[in-house]
Amino acid sequence: MTYRVDKSDDQWREELSSDEFAVLRQAATERPWTGELLDENREGVYSCKACGAELFRSTTKFDSHCGWPSFYDPSGSDAVELIEDRSLGMVRTEVRCATCGSHLGHLFDDAPQTPTGDRYCMNSVSLSFEAAE
Repeated sequence: MTYRVDKSDDQWREELSSDEFAVLRQAATERPWTGELLDENREGVYSCKACGAELFRSTTKFDSHCGWPSFYDPSGSDAVELIEDRSLGMVRTEVRCATCGSHLGHLFDDAPQTPTGDRYCMNSVSLSFEAAE
């Protein structure tokens, strides 16, 4: 797929920290309970750390007790891209930024307590947060 923001690995390496590059560009996963945005409870917007595209709003964030920031709905129908992930011997749904293709986390349908039933389980390192004024 062609993305609106398209850079080489060398360009991404220059712009991202090693941890950010590993998650966003190589689909690594940060350790659970370690992300700085896990306990962020202020009102605001979560964007892609790589390209700045808006992904989620705080109104859809919830505590899923899984160790990563979780949301039940992206901020827009075209904010994220969903891709079948057959790595690690299982079938999951990978969530990528629709603007730059960066790996954000995975989508699970195991949140019946939310309006959608979905849990967008995101890596903190893949997101930036801007508090509402």
